[in-house]
Amino acid sequence: MSTPQLISKLPQVGTTIFTVMSALALEHHAVNLGQGFPDFDCDPALIAAVTQAMQNGHNQYPPMAGVALLREAVATKIRALYAYEYCHNSEITITAGATQAILTTILAVVHPGDEVIVLEPCYDSYVPNIELAGGMAVRVPLTPGTFRPDFKLIGSAISPKTRAIIVNSPHNPSATVWTDAEMLQLQALLRPTDILLISDEVYEHMVFDGKSHLSASRYPGLAERAFIVSSFGKTFHVTGWKVGYVAAPHALTQEFRKVHQFNVFTVNTPMQHALAHYLSNPSPYLTLPDFYQQKRDMFRAGLASSRLRLLPCEGSYFQSVDISQVSALSEAEFCTWLTREVGVAAIPTSAFYGNGFDQHIVRFCFAKKSHTLERAIEKLQHL
Repeated sequence: MSTPQLISKLPQVGTTIFTVMSALALEHHAVNLGQGFPDFDCDPALIAAVTQAMQNGHNQYPPMAGVALLREAVATKIRALYAYEYCHNSEITITAGATQAILTTILAVVHPGDEVIVLEPCYDSYVPNIELAGGMAVRVPLTPGTFRPDFKLIGSAISPKTRAIIVNSPHNPSATVWTDAEMLQLQALLRPTDILLISDEVYEHMVFDGKSHLSASRYPGLAERAFIVSSFGKTFHVTGWKVGYVAAPHALTQEFRKVHQFNVFTVNTPMQHALAHYLSNPSPYLTLPDFYQQKRDMFRAGLASSRLRLLPCEGSYFQSVDISQVSALSEAEFCTWLTREVGVAAIPTSAFYGNGFDQHIVRFCFAKKSHTLERAIEKLQHL
């Protein structure tokens, strides 16, 4: 007997850079500022709410679309922050994290032969998701150096086959945040088309220096065609819970739920009840910008004397740096060297491009305890 030979649906996909760098960091006992998750605990009150939900008997399947109380809480939050009204019954769906939300959206709306515009550098799941749906990713680069959207390039990428565009703000990996002018340009560009918008807003509560997150739901011309994706894991420091949501108009949500019910059906019950209870107090997410800005400022101040050139960090919990004055190595080689020889892990920005475009820019994650950041700063200051 021999194992049947398979033709891969994702022949270009291997082990992700995040897994590779985390394994290398573990091997060399390096400070891991590569993979984007906190090394600190969430609010004990949130854990207590999960325990209480379990003790209250919330341990069986919830409704396919999610616990009603949580969907109501999401709709209330969006209305309060972005002044847009979603019906919790027909326009909010709880998902197994943002990654599932994006995959399900793409599977629901992209048909074989459709094109989806992705703005590079981009999160590594976007393109494989499109390919699994039989679609074709049309890669449009954000402006090198500034990572701002180039609407002339985006416009030229639109064709009769364009089904959707994926936008991410605050942006991973560059930490840029789209402006009102840019959101209005996107709205104007899409207005005469039937192109759908997939708006990845998982870092919505991490925007700094007194600015506000400009959700696509703030713009009627975008909201009417948008799947808004967000993540409780990112917001409440519980990435391992894998709970997120999608907000979309009723007609779009109907198609989304057709796929959702067959690829996950629903999401764990006690955590949904706990999150619904926790969201009744907006303070944890309203104070999140200050919480992460303190970490950003600490990290940036610590690296100010190094030869790493700090790029602007407007949002998210990532800090990108230009390594040109430190090394002539490629981004990937530098990150390997940095992990092995300096003892700090980072992620090469080239990993977020399909062609491996190398700008000598690497990404650090500062969603870490102060002690962790201090250890990393001590090692990086000498570069």
